[in-house]
Amino acid sequence: MFVNLAKDPAFNVASLSQAINILPNNYGKVREMNLFPFKGVRTRVIYVEEQNGVLNLLQTQPIGAPGDAGISGKRKVRSFVIPHIPHDDVVLPEEVEGVRAFGAEQDVLKTIADAVNEKLQSMKNKHSITLEHLRMGALKGIILDADGSTLYNLYTEFEIEAKEIDFVLGTATTKVINKCNELARHLEKNLKGEVMNGIHAFVSPEFFDKLTNHATVKEAYARWQNGEALRSDMRKGFRFGPIMFEEYIGEATDKAGNVRKFITAEEGHAFPTGTNDTFKTFCAPADFNETVNTIGQPIYAKISERKHGRGYDLHTQSNPLPLCARPGVLVKVKSSN
Repeated sequence: MFVNLAKDPAFNVASLSQAINILPNNYGKVREMNLFPFKGVRTRVIYVEEQNGVLNLLQTQPIGAPGDAGISGKRKVRSFVIPHIPHDDVVLPEEVEGVRAFGAEQDVLKTIADAVNEKLQSMKNKHSITLEHLRMGALKGIILDADGSTLYNLYTEFEIEAKEIDFVLGTATTKVINKCNELARHLEKNLKGEVMNGIHAFVSPEFFDKLTNHATVKEAYARWQNGEALRSDMRKGFRFGPIMFEEYIGEATDKAGNVRKFITAEEGHAFPTGTNDTFKTFCAPADFNETVNTIGQPIYAKISERKHGRGYDLHTQSNPLPLCARPGVLVKVKSSN
């Protein structure tokens, strides 16, 4: 007797979604840092409230005199629609034909279940690299869709000017440490009540090579942790001054076959680490009957039998919005020569 997976409790939307969220991720340095923790929400629109506390100098007064009146900070509320990212695939009978003995119920379930799990892993990998792309966009301040169009320009949304520092690494006399200190001071000034425990910069291979070969950096690079740079691959992290520089080579191919590098050559992007609530990935619920008004999950999966029992349709979707609530702490670094 043939087992219909679409009616099996182990393959309902809750079980499949739980299974696909447990499958291992294959992509993502930003994910590995846990910089953008997931936060599930019940709606597709989130509101970010900004309240700028006004700091003013207090005038000295005689003992017993009334103090200066406090000035309330300005409050702004901004709305963001969470993107919807669906993905469909199919499991066909010919994919498992010949693997089982005809009429063996247990073997049928196991064989098709294996095929479903293989497809789910492949589908999750695509969601994972897409999320990495979105998160890197949030670190750059401009979140891009898969086709390169802009979903959100955080600088425009929060009405601030993007910060860019040219390290001029092609000039031997450039004082690179001063550039690093300028970056650190900018972040400290723009934390706006936040905290941080360090500064990290994802940089392109071209920027990393120029940095580590610069005259004022080369000696420090060679001495890093008692010559560790000479014994291991330091592209995974090299600290110079207040900044940890790490080479980032993430890229992906879009539907048109174009390879999109997540960081442009000669550039990089710096950000604070150890913050409380500056970075988050908001997850909205799927557009299923079962998930209306529930807390959003990172990825959902669903299965349905095809017409005439000719295989199964697989549907996955994610509804994520990685967001930096303080884009003033994002700094683009580059080398113009």
